[in-house]
Parts: sequence; C-alpha cells; structure tokens
Amino acid sequence: MTSQAAENLASVRKEIEKAAKAAGREASSVRLIAISKTFEAEDIAPVLDAGQLIFGENRVQEAKAKWPVLRERHSGIELHLVGPLQSNKVKEALSLFDTIHSVDRAKLAAELAKEIQKAGRSPQLFVQVNTGAEPQKAGVLPEDTDAFIKECRETYSLNVVGLMCIPPLEEAPAPHFALTKKIADRNGLKQLSMGMSADFESAVNFGATYVRVGSAIFGSRPKVDD
Repeated sequence: MTSQAAENLASVRKEIEKAAKAAGREASSVRLIAISKTFEAEDIAPVLDAGQLIFGENRVQEAKAKWPVLRERHSGIELHLVGPLQSNKVKEALSLFDTIHSVDRAKLAAELAKEIQKAGRSPQLFVQVNTGAEPQKAGVLPEDTDAFIKECRETYSLNVVGLMCIPPLEEAPAPHFALTKKIADRNGLKQLSMGMSADFESAVNFGATYVRVGSAIFGSRPKVDD
C-alpha cells in the first residue's frame, strides 16, 4: 500500500501533465487534489512523503480526526472540503479547510458569511453546480447558478473563486465540464474543480484548474469509491 500509493501518485501526475500538454496548457495550471476520504493517516503518510500537499475530504468530522496531527508533521498542507457542508458544521469547517468546493444554497452562504466575519479568515469558495439536475445530488441547478453567484457576492460578500461539478455516473462527462466552464466564464470565475479518477483527463481538456483524484492514487476505498 505504502509504495503503491506513491507510485500511483507519480502516474497520475504524469497523466495530468500529458492531458495538459494535449490541451495546450501548462501542467502547472492544473492542481491535483488527492482525495483521502475514508483513508487513515498511515495511508496518507506515504503520499505526503512523496510531496503531495493538497488533499480533499468529504466530511468535516473525519477531517477533524486525522488532519491536525498530520499538519503538525508536515508543513504546507492545503486541505479542501469536497463534500456537502451542513450549516451547523461551518464554524468547524472554517478552522480546518483552506478551500470549500460545495457552496450550494443561500442558508449555507449566510452561515459562511457570519462565521467568516467572526473568524476573520476566508477560505476560497467554489459554488457546486448540479449539471445533471440529479435530485439526490447537492448543487445549484445550472439555470439558477448565475443568480446564486450574484447573491453570494453581493448579499453575502463571499470570496467565490470558481465552480465545482460532479457529472452523472451514467453520462459522458464532457458536456457537463463544458457547461460548467461556460457558466464560470460568463461570471468571471477562473477556477474550475472538475474531474475525478475516471475522467480527469477530459476535465483538463475543458479547463479544469483542480482535479479531484482518490482511488487512482489510494486504491479501492474501505467504504465508498469516489
């Protein structure tokens, strides 16, 4: 597991570099988030030792249990929340995460604005777009995204830097990436959190600046896959 994860990381980095080159982009314009949800600190350590410093978690409580200790051992770690955020977990999330990818409703935006003002610390924020209009999935519907971004900026003064999407599993991801890019462009957003283990090359082609890769690095998950 230990050496395999480091080898997998190197392979993913090469694939990102290859995809960026094919898209006429610099590899440095794509940042890799290693999705470490459900994995223990000892599983994450070899990936940290291999130089990966950007990680993603799905749940506030899980991140709280393992990352403070890892941050004591390694400087420069950047932690991203890529899963849904409950309003009552905002205060804890702000103390843990540098970036939140799942802003998707006015109640959450209001709570973020309140707690950011209290903490005096503002993470990067991404609005999550439910490009497939899937009822079971979080995110703002594409047709509502422009208005929500405006609300986040003007009503709540939030630091929205980009958009995040998770295409439906049973559909080709490319149209969803293209739609997310189109919405970002018309709202002046430069950051795109798109692409996971199975489709990050396509996401890079459509302008992803962050790709979220878990199983291709860490292997099969103890609980659920990404």
